[in-house]
Amino acid sequence: MTMQRIAVMTSGGDAPGMNAAIRAVVRTATAQNVEVYGIRQAYSGLLSGDLERMTSRDVSGIIQRGGTVLQTARNLEFKTPQGQKRGLRRLNEHGIEGMVVIGGDGSLRGALSLHKMGFPVIGVPGSIDNDIWGTNTSIGVDTALNTILDAVDKLRDTASSHERCFLLEVMGRNCGYLATVGGILGGAEFVMVPEYPTTLEEIGKVLEHAYMVGKSHAMGIIAEGATPTTNEIADYLKSHEIGFEVRVTVLGHVVRGGSPSAFDRLLATRLGVAATQRLLAGESGVMVGLHGRDIGVVSLEDATSKQRAVAEEYVHIASLLS
Repeated sequence: MTMQRIAVMTSGGDAPGMNAAIRAVVRTATAQNVEVYGIRQAYSGLLSGDLERMTSRDVSGIIQRGGTVLQTARNLEFKTPQGQKRGLRRLNEHGIEGMVVIGGDGSLRGALSLHKMGFPVIGVPGSIDNDIWGTNTSIGVDTALNTILDAVDKLRDTASSHERCFLLEVMGRNCGYLATVGGILGGAEFVMVPEYPTTLEEIGKVLEHAYMVGKSHAMGIIAEGATPTTNEIADYLKSHEIGFEVRVTVLGHVVRGGSPSAFDRLLATRLGVAATQRLLAGESGVMVGLHGRDIGVVSLEDATSKQRAVAEEYVHIASLLS
């Protein structure tokens, strides 16, 4: 039986390109005469029944916007069997026959729970951390990297002018992809990521050597979940007179914002179209992702039971070229 009404939500942390994915879902379904309902505030909105019909016109002019027009929220209740049953009840009350969930690991776990209850659902990876297993990259990663590089280039200008070492902290609680690739492309002297802890002494030697060979500045890019922490590194360097003055810049949620890059708009659009087409064709329990140059699928079970870590090759390159 052909679906007549589906839903779409964005969940977890927002990522540039989510709006492009929403737009793709709505317009792909509408082209096949299927109604689409947007769920506001993710699983919290699902439990409260905050669903609204979306037409092609409603998604006009959102492809260039950062964040998500459906908004997002984290919800603990939906992690419980009772919350999941209530969510399924809300979907049935609104006549929703399938759903596309755009988000990170926790969002996809919620999608998997619905699939196990017999409700058709397809996942779309949206996370700036690039920590979702089963896809080469996720929606928002490219834009976040460009934001980091813009900051690195600007900080280098003032670092060179004052012979300073800047410690730039970026997002990455469990995965150091942004810090590592940002360090490679930004020419950082060192990179710190959660997957590969190091010592304060080793960092101090790297920066002292940079000063002794005559560098006019130095840059370290640190993922927020790295060990030692940014503040610990700064305190150590300031107390050991490495030559450079030390300054700390925390980008924080700046990395999440901004208009999505051309790459992220195209990726989100392709993933949104593929997810909708597969859902309407009767598939469920899978996540669409970028496999090489093509869009492929992995099971939600695999996508949520494994974690993508920063490639050891990238960590080696960052160290080699510093």
